[in-house]
Amino acid sequence: MTYDLAVIGGGPAGVAGALSAAQSGARVVLVDSGLRLGGQYFRHQAGGRPSGQGADRFVRQCRALEARALESKAEVRLGHKVWAVEQDDDGIFTIHCLEGRDERPFTITCRALLIATGAHDRPLPFPGWDLPGVFTAGGAQALLKGNGVLAGRRVVVSGTGPFLLPVAAGLAAAGASVAGVYEANGLFGLARHPLLAAGKAGEAVSYGAALARRRVPYRSRHAVVAAHGTTAVTHVTLARLDPDWRILSTRTVECDAVATGYGFVPQIELAVQLGCATAHSPDGSPVVAVDAAQRTTVAHVYAAGEPTGVGGAALSELEGRIAGLTIAHDLAFPGGSTGHVPGVLQRRAERLRAFADALQQAYPVRPGWQDWLADDTLICRCEEVPMARVREALELGANDARSVKLLARPGMGWCQGRICGYAVSCLSGEPATQAPRRPIAQPITLGCLERIEDEQPR
Repeated sequence: MTYDLAVIGGGPAGVAGALSAAQSGARVVLVDSGLRLGGQYFRHQAGGRPSGQGADRFVRQCRALEARALESKAEVRLGHKVWAVEQDDDGIFTIHCLEGRDERPFTITCRALLIATGAHDRPLPFPGWDLPGVFTAGGAQALLKGNGVLAGRRVVVSGTGPFLLPVAAGLAAAGASVAGVYEANGLFGLARHPLLAAGKAGEAVSYGAALARRRVPYRSRHAVVAAHGTTAVTHVTLARLDPDWRILSTRTVECDAVATGYGFVPQIELAVQLGCATAHSPDGSPVVAVDAAQRTTVAHVYAAGEPTGVGGAALSELEGRIAGLTIAHDLAFPGGSTGHVPGVLQRRAERLRAFADALQQAYPVRPGWQDWLADDTLICRCEEVPMARVREALELGANDARSVKLLARPGMGWCQGRICGYAVSCLSGEPATQAPRRPIAQPITLGCLERIEDEQPR
């Protein structure tokens, strides 16, 4: 069966888009690699409720989507990993998937495609970041939300951006001793945007109050610059930084876990595979270029949520709704026949996008982090490439991330540069603005590639 619409991603954008299109009469399939709807923001344990701001509304949307599925207007396929998408001469999209733990291959075909694949953490390397007990901020939060597991008993949270606050507050509320929240940038990053910041001030205050009740210190112009231990992290070096993140002074803090976060990287590989044009977000990250109705530059391909620029759950949901209505109109279904997305939705999305852009400008990654690195600091953990080999490649004449990769092998391991790619680009003096060109969007085994001919259409 060829669906009218396939939605890739089960977070706020994907669920809202699938529901809006299904309510307009389209036959929809939603595919997600997770075992439950919710994405990263609304991640939750089996049998539990999604957590995060707006969780109640999201639960209602999920139930509505499940109701549509029962009415045969939508189909939800969880535990399915999408690794490639292609389009034939007739405009039909073929989605290559792997199902379940044994990764059974099969394909889905559709007339239109909504890419709502979210984003992943953007880490920065530092001495000891490969030690057990060092997590990304998103990883520590995912463990807690999805499995009820604390990253550690005494946790240091470090990096930049407002995401550090809910991570620290969640860990503290769950019983962890949070040794401190350390923001590498200044305290008043949004001072230049008071009107935009006003709408989110209450949320920030609530997180701050939760940390204050538990006497968790919050320090600006500070960051973890090294982790120490033998078999696991036992303490970290905490540095006071200047505005460019160069070290002014240091001290040590004992802990058994570290959660670091330096923003997010939109997952746009599938859109790039299809030839969709890209643009740059305010922090330079490549994102999928879309118009006001969430259309990409490829006919019948739409994008919503973090692939169009990291902006949070509320913006993702709005973009998903806009995309679903647009798709219903473009495919000439009754629910979208007016051809107009309600102006109130687009105006709200514009305000939230402006706030998201202001956040990225307020919490940039400064170049001083490169001074934290020692020769033996691993830059690529998959291939165990230390900083010394990257420097050797630069001395041999490498002047961009690709040439460093060819000479020193960073980015050639399991994650294909998703973790180290940003750092390697910065170290090579190349802005990290190039769109990823990966024919395989998710890591898969050679055995799976060998079984492509066995794919069963669904």
